[in-house]
Amino acid sequence: MHIEDGILSPQAWGTWYVVSAFFIVPGIKEIKNRIKANLYYKPFLAMMGVAVFVISCMHFPVPVTGSCSHPCGTPLAAIVVGPLATAVISAICLFFQAIFLGHGGITTIGANDFSMGIAGGISGYVCWKLLRYFKSPIWLAAAVAGFVGDIVTYLIAALELAISLHGNIPILKEWMIFFAGYGPTQIPLAIGEAIFTAVVLQVMVNRRPDLMPNVLGKKYEEVK
Repeated sequence: MHIEDGILSPQAWGTWYVVSAFFIVPGIKEIKNRIKANLYYKPFLAMMGVAVFVISCMHFPVPVTGSCSHPCGTPLAAIVVGPLATAVISAICLFFQAIFLGHGGITTIGANDFSMGIAGGISGYVCWKLLRYFKSPIWLAAAVAGFVGDIVTYLIAALELAISLHGNIPILKEWMIFFAGYGPTQIPLAIGEAIFTAVVLQVMVNRRPDLMPNVLGKKYEEVK
């Protein structure tokens, strides 16, 4: 998913920067407001930032030019600290990965953040909220969120590449070709991310539900 520098045209990566900014700017405002309202929010934010950084560093080579395959961590982050805040911490992680690890690129932070931090985070968060609305167990809702968020991340990354590199091939066909390149490694990784998200979130809720009202959407005495 970490698209490298030189793969996208200036017009393409500039557009993705602008699109991502529409989520990052309100995300910064949300972070400031939630830190003022909840003293425990900042440690959770830092913890999720570290988690996203470490998890998304575990990359595997794929037959897709200038990219790679890896778990994301953003569905879990979106559930714990919110999808807009996840867009912010994901962008920060991508910046430091590009600078210090040579993983991704500076020009492609907007595109990479949109696929991993925004699309992946929001899709996972929506699955979580929807399943919890229908009284799904926490572990199941978290697992589905992790799996869907991971797969959506790579669907969007493949679309970003297809839009820029499709040439004379129809975009839809090129999109599926790129995603097929991710599939052999990403589907097993998505299953792993589903298990990881379910285990981590269930443990967090079981041990300190009183610190997670935003996750549970209710008082911790009511959690079952």
